[in-house]
Amino acid sequence: MTIRLKTMAVLAGLSLLLTPLLAPTRNPVVARAAAAESPTTAKVLRIGAIPDQKPEKLNRLYPLVAAELSRQLGVTVKYVPVVDYTAAVSAFRTGDLDLVWFGGLTGVQARLQKPGSRVLAQRDIDVAFHSIFIANTGSGIRPFSQQKDLAQLKGKRFSFGSESSTSGRLMPQYFLAQAGVKLSDFAGGAPGFSGSHDATIALVQSGAYDAGVVNEQVWRTSLHDGKANRAKVVAIWKSPGYQDYHWIAQGDLDQRFGKGFTLKLQNAILSWRPSDPQQKQILGLFGAQQFTAADAAAYAKIEHVGRQIGKIR
Repeated sequence: MTIRLKTMAVLAGLSLLLTPLLAPTRNPVVARAAAAESPTTAKVLRIGAIPDQKPEKLNRLYPLVAAELSRQLGVTVKYVPVVDYTAAVSAFRTGDLDLVWFGGLTGVQARLQKPGSRVLAQRDIDVAFHSIFIANTGSGIRPFSQQKDLAQLKGKRFSFGSESSTSGRLMPQYFLAQAGVKLSDFAGGAPGFSGSHDATIALVQSGAYDAGVVNEQVWRTSLHDGKANRAKVVAIWKSPGYQDYHWIAQGDLDQRFGKGFTLKLQNAILSWRPSDPQQKQILGLFGAQQFTAADAAAYAKIEHVGRQIGKIR
């Protein structure tokens, strides 16, 4: 090999060795920024609900809601279950949930703890919702039409639902107080708290409690499904109407999902109709024919009663 060829071979070898060393180094900050823009980090709308009924029903309903909203909005929607009413409010406060189906009381609590949040919609039945007082047929308590007759519950074993339930505790306690019944008037000096409407019906039906109170929609569904046996448990009084359940969204959804997203979300919920098979199933599980726009001001009475009994401070 000539000297010229040897020299060229040596230079070629050095070039191969030096290429990795001479290549530009990628700035780690730029690398992180690029990774943050990756499609794999797509935004997720996290929805939740107060666990007012059995988990089996909640786990049927809210994945359907998530799927329908995802289809309508073009974003990933995920249902995130919570263990109790308080956990739903806490998760909304910390931003772990973006959209929550609250009762009247928990909705007020959530909005007070998260300024800027938006009331989006309520069911048609939530404009004038009712509580149903029920009794075990062996308790000796008979149905009545006058609110003052709630006084016959004095000395009885009585159960509310969740401590933070609007229809299963807040408004019933208000109506009881109007009839002159204090919580200390119940057997044992205090009422029970079952945790959910389904549980209250089961406990009263079994005779563990003489009487209790549940929301009207769950009571009707339980009768329709045969879970409430009229031979063992009956409705004794229906309360006056009041505002109750509603959807509440975080106030920053437009910043996170794009301008106009909150209105688009509201319109999606308001558009649900029984004429659509998927939406019909959702509305049926909600016990409603449609959702209507809701106004935060309509829940002023709920807030007033909540402050009266110490559930809002």
